[in-house]
Amino acid sequence: MNPPFPDIVEHRRLSSPARSPQALAWHRGALWLGSRDERRVYGIHADDWTVFEETAVPGIPWAAASGGDTLYFTSGEGAEDDRYIRRYIPGVGFDEVYRVAVPDYTGSYLSHDDGSFYVSQWYKHRVLQLDLNGNLLRTVGIGAEISGHTFAGGDFYVLRGTEQDGESWHIARVDLAAETPQAVDIARVPFACRSLAFDGSRFWTNHRAQNETVSFSLP
Repeated sequence: MNPPFPDIVEHRRLSSPARSPQALAWHRGALWLGSRDERRVYGIHADDWTVFEETAVPGIPWAAASGGDTLYFTSGEGAEDDRYIRRYIPGVGFDEVYRVAVPDYTGSYLSHDDGSFYVSQWYKHRVLQLDLNGNLLRTVGIGAEISGHTFAGGDFYVLRGTEQDGESWHIARVDLAAETPQAVDIARVPFACRSLAFDGSRFWTNHRAQNETVSFSLP
């Protein structure tokens, strides 16, 4: 049984510009949010919480990640909600050509680092490292359901737990340089969190059921 962990330290809890906030990424000084139900993405100035850009998504924006000059979104498309990685250029829109299928068309949360994608598979309790063409490079076991992940200060952080029995979540650190990476829990997230982003000093996640976005730090 896991020992008790301190809770994350909440700093701000803000109303989402749209229902069911899902995807989150910090990109070039702004927060980018995707709405599951509206199927739209929003560029938000985090300091005064104003929307400066809004556009429709080719599918459901399940996750987002910053990658250089562009953003990437995990997009659920078609009747089967098949998952693809789409490229979005702020101020321009979605790239109509770039469309990378996730292995088995199954994956939700997304991170990007050093020329690789990291895509989590909720029910398989794992993260897949992919190249930019979607080819599998390796698989990292997380040991629980995954509701978000991001890189922060060179480390990889994961929201892991279960949505069953009222939802129970922790934020964990994973040493991807290890031969067999292990997720080590750091703190409890006391609400149903979805997605994870880092702005250089604080983390961000969504309390989707409450239509709120939360910034927090580790205890």
